[in-house]
This record gives sequence, C-alpha cells and structure tokens, in this order.
Amino acid sequence: MDNALVLNYIRTKYPQLAEKSLQDEIASVGKVITFKSGDIILDIGSYIKSMPLIISGLIKAVREDSEGNEIFLYYLADGETCSMSFTCCLMNKKSEIRTIAEEDTMLISIPSKYMDEWMSKYASWRNWVMKSYELRMKELLKTIDSIAFQKMDERLIAYLQNKAEKLHSKILHTTHQEIAYDLNASREAVSRLLKQLENDHYVVLGRNKIEILTK
Repeated sequence: MDNALVLNYIRTKYPQLAEKSLQDEIASVGKVITFKSGDIILDIGSYIKSMPLIISGLIKAVREDSEGNEIFLYYLADGETCSMSFTCCLMNKKSEIRTIAEEDTMLISIPSKYMDEWMSKYASWRNWVMKSYELRMKELLKTIDSIAFQKMDERLIAYLQNKAEKLHSKILHTTHQEIAYDLNASREAVSRLLKQLENDHYVVLGRNKIEILTK
C-alpha cells in the first residue's frame, strides 16, 4: 500500500492526529488490512501485536462466558480504535474480548512497539488515546446499565439505534438470531419484540433486513 494513500486515510479519518511527523510515522509503519463481513479480527485468548485504526466498515466487540454464550459490548466504526487492544499491547496480555467484522472492513494496523513511544512523543496521539478510553468506557457503562436496568424491549431499541448510528444507515442487514446472540436473548423473544415494534410503526421487517422508521 502506497504511503501517500495511508497518509490520506489518516488525514481524512483521524484529523485529531494533527502532528505532521506523527502522520508520517503512521504512514511509514502502518499496514492496511481488509476483512470480509463475518471475519474474526481478534479472538479471545490471542496476544495482541498491533492496534487498529479503522478506515471503513464496522467492528463488533463481544465477551464470552465459560459456556460459550456471547454478549455484545460495543461497536467500532471508522475514525475509532479499540482501547482494549492498546492496553493488551502495552502489557503483552491476551485479549479478553472477540472482535468481528460486521461488514467489510478496512483498517490500518500499527505495530505494538510504537504505542508507548508515541504516548510520550506526540501530544495529539496521547490525547486521542485517552479520549478513546473515555468513549469506550461510556459505551461499556451503557451496556451494563441496559442489562441491569432496562427491559428487553428498551434494550432492543437502544441496540438498533446504536447500530444504525454507527452505520449511518436506517437499514440494518441482520437476522433475528444474530440480534439474539448480541443481546443474550432467545430468538423467539427478539422476533416477538421486533414484530411489536413493526406494529408500532417503529421498524419495517424484511428478509434479513430491518428498516428503522423513527429514532
């Protein structure tokens, strides 16, 4: 991948990383990688050797219990990164989450050896990483709150709104079973609630497709 193209991606998607020398370093060491929808980008128990800067697409982060049940944590879209990857890179720890491409995704992979160096070298990198931590923490708290305090229909609406916002689209290509996995619910319960939302003119259901009519 031509360095000039990587540099253009950084300037377009990550304007916060404004220092020219930092942009040049990212363009020099960053590797562009593409994933197909459904690909596992990072699996639980894997060592993380790089940090992703997402250029396009959508990535889903999930946790898994001892019985293999998954629960949705948050989405990562263009212009974002996974802060947990940064922590694991620095501490040489195995990942405790799984990340999956929700749609075809392109990212810039930054080798882990540059993470700590750039924290002290570039103020814009340090500030961006800290803001990324704050954003991920807020999203995790929202997930915890939804599980602890919201009814299933409220969790479903919040989930649909969040995904639509990240995709910049009111049309979601997904199945009832996939939503059930993310919400750790039964497919029957999700289908029943989606049908109720359709009756309330909140969504229109199609084959592996949900169109959101209102926010």
